[in-house]
Amino acid sequence: MNYLRAVIVRELKQIFARPLYIFSSVVMMTICVVFFTTLMTSGSPQRMPVAVVDHDQSSISRRLVHEMEATQSVTVVAVVPTFAEARNMMQHGKIYGFMELPENFYADIVAQRRPQIAFYTTQAYTVGGTTAYKQLLTMANLASGAFQREILRMKGMSEKQIMNIIQPIVLEAHLIANPWSNYPIYLLSTILPGILGVIIVMITVFSIGSELKFSTSPQWLKEANGSFAIAIIGKMLPYTLLFLIMGISCNMLLFRFMHFPVYGSHWGLALNMINFVLAEQCVAIFFIGLLPTLRDALSVGALYSMLSFSLSGFTYPKMGMLPFVQALTNAFPLRHYYLNYVNEALMGASFMQCIPQYVAYICFMFLPFLVFKRLHGAMVNLNFPKK
Repeated sequence: MNYLRAVIVRELKQIFARPLYIFSSVVMMTICVVFFTTLMTSGSPQRMPVAVVDHDQSSISRRLVHEMEATQSVTVVAVVPTFAEARNMMQHGKIYGFMELPENFYADIVAQRRPQIAFYTTQAYTVGGTTAYKQLLTMANLASGAFQREILRMKGMSEKQIMNIIQPIVLEAHLIANPWSNYPIYLLSTILPGILGVIIVMITVFSIGSELKFSTSPQWLKEANGSFAIAIIGKMLPYTLLFLIMGISCNMLLFRFMHFPVYGSHWGLALNMINFVLAEQCVAIFFIGLLPTLRDALSVGALYSMLSFSLSGFTYPKMGMLPFVQALTNAFPLRHYYLNYVNEALMGASFMQCIPQYVAYICFMFLPFLVFKRLHGAMVNLNFPKK
């Protein structure tokens, strides 16, 4: 225990002697948390700008524009007379979509000639374009039903008869786990741990790699009485505690103060975070052991950490990836963190459904043993390029 305490004290002195450690961890994580939580305060995009090309200029067309204005998702910023003007606005990024109402729109409705409404959206901005498309499509369908109902009323039909014609099949939709379609609930809960994972890998690689680069690893081993295990554990413990505090604090912010839904257990989420931190540290030790050169290990660690955002499956579904890429997703702790988060927080699943992910975490924790001899030899002999 005395040797372990000596290694821990030595590492704490290095942490406080070099502001880089605190800035790269606590300060950067705080900046990211503030940025992302304030960026998505509304939960989902609101009041996306759209336009209407009104060739009819009738009371019905003006009523349709007024009803579009009453929605939360989009706002009509302009009613223009020509298609070219609306297209020019969309090309300049002023609107995300526009609806075109044809000439004789009102007359064709009354005469039951089925006028055609066209709408155009841009997918250069995925969220904005998709939101505009969804709202314009909804308004077009609602307008069609409303106009049809008015005509059938004039024919003397009852409300029941009208609804049987307009909507012969009643649709009942249930949005499971996130009924508000709140973007931060499924984005921030994985983006912030992903950023934490990047910090863990980079700082862990740097803390060990700098000992090799500046040839201080013999003194490090001397503090541990020559024990490689004590040297590694003693060096990692202060960082582990720091990363756990940061991770648990993020959980408390999201699930306690921002009231993100938790249908399972808060203890389960904490356990998931603990295993995630340990797994990321073990991956970083594996990298610096495999490539005991600070520059190379940092490069590989950065590439690996960035790929985890794309391959974890929270932005692009795993089922849509190529088969060999689907298998590759399991090589990232963030993937297993995301699956546990969905099971625990959003689905309220039992612990048994999370066991495969915890088994994967354990596999990550065995990675340092694969490079034990190589890293120990590098620390003792310093037989590797320093530049």
